[in-house]
Amino acid sequence: MTPPDEADVRAGAAQYSTAMLRWYDLAVLEVNCRLLWRCPPRTMLELYQRNIGARHLDLGPGTGYFLDRCTFGVRRPQLTLLDLNPDVLTTAAHRLRRYNPTTHLRNVLEPLALGDNRFDSAGLNMVLHCIPGPISAKAGVFDRIIPYLEPGARIFGSTILDVGVPHSPAARVALHLLNRQGVFHNTSDTLSDLDQALAQRFATYRIELHGAMALFQALAPGDRVPSP
Repeated sequence: MTPPDEADVRAGAAQYSTAMLRWYDLAVLEVNCRLLWRCPPRTMLELYQRNIGARHLDLGPGTGYFLDRCTFGVRRPQLTLLDLNPDVLTTAAHRLRRYNPTTHLRNVLEPLALGDNRFDSAGLNMVLHCIPGPISAKAGVFDRIIPYLEPGARIFGSTILDVGVPHSPAARVALHLLNRQGVFHNTSDTLSDLDQALAQRFATYRIELHGAMALFQALAPGDRVPSP
């Protein structure tokens, strides 16, 4: 298995500048997700709401849109945000400042180095399709997260698939351009590959297909996994 190319990951992450993030909610969530990928933000918010825990790790938090709208079961949830792009972390942390989130500048292709932190949930919303390589390689991110999850914690997220799902002509053009620009890396991503990656790691998991978007959730292993 060839590991994803780190330079490609960094190049893709760099495109989310402060200026671009001002338009992210409208352009990416309200327009692209709703019209091109046929999965409205409400559906992803419901995924968050079903799975979010009091101690939550969010990888690739974007603008903090979904965490900002979540209802937590506690007054003071502990939020940890992780991303390769400092502009993303600054934007999301400011939006969520009422929770005083912790931020970590990290590459998901490398050990996360989160020390003794343990989480009740972890989210990877719209992350996997941005990682280069086949899903079998992208799924290594699960292996780096699992050691920081409490037994039975929830790990969840979404990813845009290319192969085996219906795409409109406009969506096909958008996929081609986004992959060519290095924002997406999902030209070989299939639902069956995602299912296999989850089955290899989790005894309990679920995938729902909404348009071209696969929403997944799983329970962390019941035994403690050593941190890398």
